[in-house]
Amino acid sequence: MIPASFDYRRASNLDEALMMLSDGGDDAKLLAGGHSLLPLMKLRLAAPSTLVDIGRIPDLSYVREEGDALVIGALTRHRDVETNRLVGEHAPLVAHVAGQVGDPQVRHRGTIGGSVAHGDAASDLPAACLAMGATFTAVSPSGTRTIDSSQFFLGFLETALRPDEILTEISVPKATGAGWSFQKFNRRAQDWAIVGVAAVRGDRTGVSLVNMGSVPVRASAVEAALAGGADETEAASHASDGLEPPADLNASSEYRRHLAKVLVRRALEEARAA
Repeated sequence: MIPASFDYRRASNLDEALMMLSDGGDDAKLLAGGHSLLPLMKLRLAAPSTLVDIGRIPDLSYVREEGDALVIGALTRHRDVETNRLVGEHAPLVAHVAGQVGDPQVRHRGTIGGSVAHGDAASDLPAACLAMGATFTAVSPSGTRTIDSSQFFLGFLETALRPDEILTEISVPKATGAGWSFQKFNRRAQDWAIVGVAAVRGDRTGVSLVNMGSVPVRASAVEAALAGGADETEAASHASDGLEPPADLNASSEYRRHLAKVLVRRALEEARAA
């Protein structure tokens, strides 16, 4: 299908992007890699009046250390996250998950910020950010604010970002030397995960789930069980507690509940052994 008509504007810096986004009003949308928004536009599930292209703003692509955290610019490509030395050393879970996104063409164009801002419950990187306890920085004409990942994903393809805000960076606490694992079950390579699990075990434990609700979710019951002394099998039995996994052509809700328990156990065991 062909998208509805729209105005296209390209920003060369952040201030210009904010101005264009404000001028476009509530119907304006940001375009970075385009792998999430453009398919929705082709299906007429999204019909923005204005597209503000921020993909060529150089100042939003970087990885740097800031104390006990790694800060990743929102326009950093998946491939650059995957291969970055600092990410590989201090946040290997994030590096690995970035390498699982789509195919090489997607990884060379898609951005970590675009994946996070899209807020898809079936996407891998939001779950990795949740497990790591990441925070997100958003900028608007009225200032800058920091949003904890646990408060960022609000509903189906809905995030805490306001219409006039741009996600500029992701701050990930360092997990140097911590055990980690990413388990993903899909029918074919490059398919969306039927269920996925991101886990990190070190000074802190984080476990999050892919495609087990309308938003990326923390497996809070699993984390609580581990904190209470449960072993991996017992903790994994709580993987779907309090969750309402979707049913679709790929899997029923009950099948997803079963997969979550199996994959969480595997992830916890691998993270412990790492």
